[in-house]
Amino acid sequence: MEKCVQLIPYKLVEQLGVANEIPKGVEIIQAPEVWEQTKGKGITVAVLDTGIDTKHPDLHDRIIEGKNFTDDDKGNPDIFEDYNGHGTHVAGTIAASLNNTGVTGIAPEANLLILKVLNKRGSGKYEWIIKAIQYAIDKKVDIISMSLGGPQDVRDLHDVIKLAVENKILVVCAAGNEGDGDEGTDEFGYPGCYNEVISVGAVDLERNSSPFTNSNNQVDLVAPGEKILSCYLNGTYATLSGTSMATPHVSGALALIKQIANTEYERELTEPELYAQLIKRTVPLGNSPKLEGNGFVYLTIQEHVKKVFDGESFRTLMEI
Repeated sequence: MEKCVQLIPYKLVEQLGVANEIPKGVEIIQAPEVWEQTKGKGITVAVLDTGIDTKHPDLHDRIIEGKNFTDDDKGNPDIFEDYNGHGTHVAGTIAASLNNTGVTGIAPEANLLILKVLNKRGSGKYEWIIKAIQYAIDKKVDIISMSLGGPQDVRDLHDVIKLAVENKILVVCAAGNEGDGDEGTDEFGYPGCYNEVISVGAVDLERNSSPFTNSNNQVDLVAPGEKILSCYLNGTYATLSGTSMATPHVSGALALIKQIANTEYERELTEPELYAQLIKRTVPLGNSPKLEGNGFVYLTIQEHVKKVFDGESFRTLMEI
């Protein structure tokens, strides 16, 4: 049997015809607080998923290019339409436009390169993903976002991810939804548990660890992943749950962080340096590192100060 990658399982909570708000997940990681500095303009995020609703009013202005690597539409590379909904939702969390209607993404002026690697059934071949990552490298994107996974450790996939990182590309992946709520047991999925990727676990909107989120020693940080409102098919909106929804919060956050950091340091930072800038903007939630890694992404953390959540208040600790 041919090895395949699947959408990481997710839950459709609610579908809406209209929306007009900044989603709570966008707010609680403090994205609006940094929009005066940057909204991600000039940063390109490659979204490897089920495609995108190309006519969605919150997304069509963000798409700079797309390519289909799947067997949908008879393999036509120029048709990267989403027939599943997952890819559109992920893209909306990353970069839905700030247009006073619908929803707004973390980096509402970032560019989206849509690389369709999963078909309408949410299934994809490893070769599709490998080719898409190489395409993203050739296009010199800034960030690759993948809310997908499988049980196999495929060497060619790992190698092309290493190549992306060598080319200063941040690779962000969902940790997976096979968690059992027990931090003492490990659940592994690929590419999420490769050391070279930024592995994202999920918390709810009250910052409690999600019972489904994978726990392992490769989890880097957590982000909102339950009841996440974003774009959906046919110009609509939906609320979904899963580490698939947490991942684009970090991808969008990195679009903002990269632009801020490059401006502050007056040069283009390396991938490890940008990773350090991301981790500096996390706060611990008190869970096992196997569940939350370095903590919850929080964009307004200052360089030498960490804030620790204590209910709805904060305690401030100086870093040593």
